[in-house]
Amino acid sequence: MKTTLTEENYLKALFHLVDNEGKVTINELSKFLNVKMPSVNNMMKKFAEKKWVIYETYKPLIVTGSGKREAALVVRKHRLTEMFLVKKMNFGWENVHEIAEQLEHVHSQIFFDKMDEILDYPKFDPHGEPIPDKDGNIIAQDLQKLSSCEEGETVVFASVTLSDDAFLTYLNDRKLLLNTKVKVTKIESFDKSMTIEIGGKKEILSKKATEKILVKNNPAE
Repeated sequence: MKTTLTEENYLKALFHLVDNEGKVTINELSKFLNVKMPSVNNMMKKFAEKKWVIYETYKPLIVTGSGKREAALVVRKHRLTEMFLVKKMNFGWENVHEIAEQLEHVHSQIFFDKMDEILDYPKFDPHGEPIPDKDGNIIAQDLQKLSSCEEGETVVFASVTLSDDAFLTYLNDRKLLLNTKVKVTKIESFDKSMTIEIGGKKEILSKKATEKILVKNNPAE
């Protein structure tokens, strides 16, 4: 059963918004997609018919197992495409999102399976986010926001969440790339901006930036 482009965009939104209990609200979807609530309601009624969500008026949606799988498979196509563009076509990580947005709607499973094979079955995309497998399974990661770290702590930059091209360029300019060790040297009490040390060089990051950077514990510690 082929999905439409619009359905795939809704599925991808469900993937990003669903909470630990498998729930998401119509209002959250409306804001995320910039679509009016009546349109979201109509689409979710269709999703309910396909058994992707459990829909009840005035209650949060519950995303079913099959709904989560369908959503993960759309994300799989997007993240595989981004990885291919970076690893095989030498695009910068800040230049791949828009192209992947277009290619993720290709329906040929063989196309993406071959892409996966050529890349030697990567587990993560260029932004450090896990790539779902062919069954929609995804690797669980134990990550935290850089903003939650304390002074003196050393961590490893592991992922960027839903970031735009401008933010990725901002990170490039500061030589802050994936798997870089980051030492938090100072946190300003006034605005929570953070001074970090990377490769012996100090940089100041805003609270907005540290909220979008995900890190993991430094294995050397």
